[in-house]
Amino acid sequence: MFNRFALVLVFVPLAIVLIALAVANRAPVAFTVDPFNPGNPALTYTLPFFVFLFAALALGMVIGSLATWFRQGRYRKLARQRALEAESLKQAAGRPAPPVADAPTLPRPTT
Repeated sequence: MFNRFALVLVFVPLAIVLIALAVANRAPVAFTVDPFNPGNPALTYTLPFFVFLFAALALGMVIGSLATWFRQGRYRKLARQRALEAESLKQAAGRPAPPVADAPTLPRPTT
């Protein structure tokens, strides 16, 4: 129930804003990949402006996600090592390992 409410509360206004942005910026704009020869038609793309805006937004989200994923790699590695240690202790002792919630907490990330 809460998920549907959050979906409506967040995504419906976001969709309205994005649609309004697309309608307001539908004029064609030339994007040139070659800065030294801007008149080169082979490296110039003419698309509606909102396409470039949405592409930049998507690219920023992908780059940010990858940066976060790489930055948190050491914590994932530490969690895997602790899980392996718990599993080896479980097999060595012949009893079940404590739940992951009882394990010590991971160190806080540094900025």
